[in-house]
Amino acid sequence: MSTLKQDIARMQQLVGEAFSATSSLSVLADGASPEKLQRALEEASGTFERSALELRRLCEKHSPGVGSYGKRPILPRMENTGFVETFGYGWLHIQLNTLLPHCRYQPADWLSDTIRCLLDDYEAGGNKLPFFREAMLVIDEHCGIDGRHIFDQDNKGWKAVSNAIKGRLVPDDDQFTLAVALISEKSEMNVCHITLLDMVDVADFFATRSGDYAVPDFYDGGWER
Repeated sequence: MSTLKQDIARMQQLVGEAFSATSSLSVLADGASPEKLQRALEEASGTFERSALELRRLCEKHSPGVGSYGKRPILPRMENTGFVETFGYGWLHIQLNTLLPHCRYQPADWLSDTIRCLLDDYEAGGNKLPFFREAMLVIDEHCGIDGRHIFDQDNKGWKAVSNAIKGRLVPDDDQFTLAVALISEKSEMNVCHITLLDMVDVADFFATRSGDYAVPDFYDGGWER
C-alpha cells in the first residue's frame, strides 16, 4: 500500500474517532448528570482538536505545494495541545506542541481558538492573565530541518496568534501597541514558543534567549524573578 493510501486510511480512522465521540455525547444528551456531561464534552473536545491537527499535517504532507513543501515527513501524533505559564517579569509564555500553519489557504481559526482555550484553562486554574499597554509578541519556533512546515517566515499564519490575544492581553494589535518578532531555532522538538512581554523588557528577553544571562533554558522554567 502506498504512503498516500496509508495516510488516507489514517484520515478515515481520525474521522471515525471524532464520529464515535459525538455518538458518545448523543447517548449522554438525555439525562446525564452535568458533571458527567462536562467530562464527556472535554474529552470529545480534546479528540476533535487532536484529530484536526493531525488531519492538517497529513494533508500538508501530500500537498504538491511549492518546492519540497509536500515532501516533508509526518510529525508524531500530538498528545497535548500545549500550556500557558508566566515567568520572568510577568511575561506570559504559551507553548504550542505544533508549528505555525501555512497562511495561504485561509486564516488559521483553529489556532486562534486553541490559544483562547489555553488562556481560558489558565484562568480557570486560578491564575491571572497579564495585560500590556505596549507589548512585544515573540513567536519562537523550535524544529528540525525535516520537521518544519514552512520555509519562509512570511508564509506562516502568525496573525492567528495576535488575533487570539488582542482585547484580552493587549488593547489591540496595531503597530504602536504590539510589536511582533518571528524567530526560529533548530531543535529535535517541533514546538512553538509564544512569549508576550512588556516593551521595556525586550532587551532582557533577547539577552536571556541568546545566553548573555547565566540562567538555564527559560522555556523550561529556568527564568525566574
